[in-house]
Amino acid sequence: MEWRGGRRGGNIEDRRGMGGGAVVGGGVGILGIAAVLIGVFVFGMDPRQAMDLVSGAGAGGGGQPVQEGQRGTPQDEAGQFVDVVEQSTTEVWTAIFAASGAQYERPAGMVLYDGATGTGCGTGQAAMGPFYCPSDRKVYMDLTFWNELESKFGASGEFARAYVIAHEVGHHVQNLEGAMQKAQRQGMRGSDSGAVRLELQADCYAGVWAARAGTQAGGGLKFNAQDIVDGLGAASAVGDDTIQKKTQGRVVPDAFTHGTAAQRMRWFRAGYEAGDPAACDTFGARSL
Repeated sequence: MEWRGGRRGGNIEDRRGMGGGAVVGGGVGILGIAAVLIGVFVFGMDPRQAMDLVSGAGAGGGGQPVQEGQRGTPQDEAGQFVDVVEQSTTEVWTAIFAASGAQYERPAGMVLYDGATGTGCGTGQAAMGPFYCPSDRKVYMDLTFWNELESKFGASGEFARAYVIAHEVGHHVQNLEGAMQKAQRQGMRGSDSGAVRLELQADCYAGVWAARAGTQAGGGLKFNAQDIVDGLGAASAVGDDTIQKKTQGRVVPDAFTHGTAAQRMRWFRAGYEAGDPAACDTFGARSL
């Protein structure tokens, strides 16, 4: 993946080195619950543990205002990578929305943090993995996650990281479209739940981004065949069945929140091959 010549947007809020943050507002709420159960990569975590973390049980709390980090393009390569990929997603989705007469609003920020930080959905922690908070419209990432993605789940390559970013931005698109509320009405857990349908749609949206990002209109990034293989590998690595087998030795479909490895690869590929979000109607699909 060639990204260093890509355009930068500066939509980064860098909180690294600032220490753990407090809960914003002192509560979780229904959209906060959605952030935990459908917006979070729960890698081996029990959803109840994730709920404890996001509600502040694991990192302070108290409802104090969160200190914002430094805005702009970071100086380090890892931060610049996030900046370039997020800018690419903005250009791609701006064009897609404009084609239908709508206006795309990028996420309020890509927050980089260490360990724990306050969010509009409660206290986020690194153990939750990257996540999108619909309440404040920000994506949160502790970049040590990249090491876990490769070492624990075998998803290597820069494109695997870009897939994660594009997936979380996909949740932002869903928030703009109202899909998160639809998912809540269809349930948060289970192989046919709204949560799974939402996650698979975000995978498909990541595929749509990948199809368009390798053009000048998508930020000027360059991909090759191996990059797409890496993206599919990342999608497979974070399937519910893959994670459950590794963490508990058995698969429990009733506990699914993201979809199987095969489903995640299928929907990423569907978005990539079509390059069109119309191909991503997981809520209308009879079979996932």
